[in-house]
Amino acid sequence: MKRQIPQKVVVLRAIPENGIAALQKKYRVDVNRSGHILTRAQLLRRVKNASAIVSLLTDRIDDEVFVAAGDSLKIVANYAVGFDNIDLQAAERHGVVVSNTPGQLTESVAEHTMALLLAVARRISEGDRYVRRGSYTQWEPMLLWGETLIGKTIGIIGGGRIGAAFATMCHNAFRMRVLYSDVAPCVQLERFTGAKRVALAPLLRGSDVISIHCPLLPSTKHLIGSQQLALIKPTAVLINTARGPIVDERALTAALSAKRIFGAGLDVFEFEPSLVPGLRQLENVVLTPHIGSATSGAREMMADMAAANVKAVLQGRAAPNPVTKYANPCRSLDN
Repeated sequence: MKRQIPQKVVVLRAIPENGIAALQKKYRVDVNRSGHILTRAQLLRRVKNASAIVSLLTDRIDDEVFVAAGDSLKIVANYAVGFDNIDLQAAERHGVVVSNTPGQLTESVAEHTMALLLAVARRISEGDRYVRRGSYTQWEPMLLWGETLIGKTIGIIGGGRIGAAFATMCHNAFRMRVLYSDVAPCVQLERFTGAKRVALAPLLRGSDVISIHCPLLPSTKHLIGSQQLALIKPTAVLINTARGPIVDERALTAALSAKRIFGAGLDVFEFEPSLVPGLRQLENVVLTPHIGSATSGAREMMADMAAANVKAVLQGRAAPNPVTKYANPCRSLDN
């Protein structure tokens, strides 16, 4: 009897070894360990005859990829909660399941959002640079004044898992009043924080901190542009740990440069990994390299979940985490 060749699983970049090891028990696993994103040509060659692809947000999965993989492809398991890198309509046409890793990143991203907020409001990065360059020679009563957070108003754009977790942190730790803007009421957020749902414009005008947690959709690209930035208080802080193109980065750079807002904390960028001209030179912005979910616990759980999705589909079962529509209309975007 001819020995059956194990199904091929392509992992487009190395993920934590626990996920890879789980797949290797049953499948031929081809992992891109180069440390680099595959070129388009490399990706198309690599996925040929794959039964499953484990993709990342940096991998554009579209009709061309589905055709290159062929009829053997059963699932694309995105190692992320966001899935704006995948053409869902093309996947449906080819009969390919798409899955993601929801819920594993919530606390990690909310914690990182808080870290950015504190760093911007209290000018931590500026102070660090000030000390390192030898400028600190004595205590000064007017040195590096920041913005206090106690009792202020936090505006959450996107009241799903991460937005709600971050709002709860702000409410509990700093007694902050919570406003939020979303497509539908978020009952739990309101229950736990007393949050009030408002339209975007009054949220921007009334908030001392504005934090973005909505998905990147055609309707949310440049949701925050020059007109919206003009509504924000000059003492307010803007944080983005969702997706870069939700903010018009050129408009934000101009507002920060002119000190029309106090500061910003960005973990994502419109043209990631590139920055628009002038952004990196500004003192009143804190920049981190898309590391909102970068904790060992979160990333390893994501790997377990991606592997579980692949195994389920290749064994003829439903994926535990299929991407269809969010059951909760209060949608948030993990990273």
